[in-house]
Amino acid sequence: MIRDTSAQDRSLSQAQAPRSRRPLYLAGAAVAAVLLVGWLLSDWLGSAGAVSADRLRIAEVQRGLLVRDATANGRVVAAVSPTLYAPAGGTVTLKILAGDTVARGDVMAVIDSPELQNELQREQATLAQLEAEVARQRILARKASLLAKREADDAEVTRLAALRDLQRAQRGFELGAIAEVEYLRAKDAMASADIRSQHAGTAAQLEGQDVSLGLKTQEQLLERQRLLTVNLERRVDELNVRSPVDGVIGTLSVNDRAVVVANTPLMTVVDLSRLEVELEMPESYAEDLGLGMTAQVRIGATAATGTISAISPEVVNNQVLARVRFDGEQPPGLRQNQRVSARVLFEEKPDVIKVARGPFVEALGGRTAYVVENGIAVRRPIVLGATSVGEVEILEGVQPGERIVISGTDTFEDAERVAIND
Repeated sequence: MIRDTSAQDRSLSQAQAPRSRRPLYLAGAAVAAVLLVGWLLSDWLGSAGAVSADRLRIAEVQRGLLVRDATANGRVVAAVSPTLYAPAGGTVTLKILAGDTVARGDVMAVIDSPELQNELQREQATLAQLEAEVARQRILARKASLLAKREADDAEVTRLAALRDLQRAQRGFELGAIAEVEYLRAKDAMASADIRSQHAGTAAQLEGQDVSLGLKTQEQLLERQRLLTVNLERRVDELNVRSPVDGVIGTLSVNDRAVVVANTPLMTVVDLSRLEVELEMPESYAEDLGLGMTAQVRIGATAATGTISAISPEVVNNQVLARVRFDGEQPPGLRQNQRVSARVLFEEKPDVIKVARGPFVEALGGRTAYVVENGIAVRRPIVLGATSVGEVEILEGVQPGERIVISGTDTFEDAERVAIND
């Protein structure tokens, strides 16, 4: 049993006592520590509270390239998906089923239209009648031309005979063989024959023009009837509904043996070789969108590049629809209506002051930010510029190298200074 510690004590002589200035150094260090603690306490006492650093996300301000972009969801749609309609009323007989693969020109349905068939037969009969009428008109035109020419030739023969009689009468009158009355009678006959010859020639020309115009009219009627018949033949041929593209039957709008009227939707053919992406962009990006912008489409684990080829002119449900066409060949394995996501690139801004994007942009309205200074988050006014999906430009308020609290500022309760505990 140990009663006390007297056996462990050892007395020191006066010569073994330390003769250094350590107490002075210790006193100076103590004063510096007190001043440091006081300075730290002043910062801590000036802050409204303390928040653990684990609850915050802090990013460093940098200078570099900022790519303005936006993300949007969309779906794969067919660039070519024609809907076929009934060209005439009748009974539909389907030759395919939904989901069948068809080639360009394949007959997919047949429409039985007795009215259109009967109309075609009537017009074909009228065409045959007009063809016969035109052939008859050509014969009549030739006959009329021959008759007019014969009359003109007879008049010319009569004129020549009257001319010879006039010449004989003139020689006889000059020789005194015939009386002057006979000479004048021959002269009048010559004038009359000349007039009849001229009129006969003119009448022959007019008759030729008349029969030519009549024949031309009949030929035009025949051509009109021929065009009408060809059009009806085309409409009857369209009763065999053919596929305009290579693709797959998307939807059937009618049942087999159904009776339809003209212009009734029958089916939709989807061309799977030409697919595009339809993006649903928020209305806030409507003014930034433009044709030809680059879009990076992500389909599962596959990424593809495309170009905006069309933009909807209207806003529906606070969204603007934009079509993206793939550059080069489209990714394999795409399916219509497949959901995808895309990143649209608006512009690139080099040499800007930027920081990673976080909830502080929306939480603080983009007008202030908490800058970390010696473990204290200090509220500071800033001016934001362009924004992208992952970064935001800062025009005023901070410099490269400073750090900003980009997430977790909702716990600061709008305090001017908040301490951050490590």
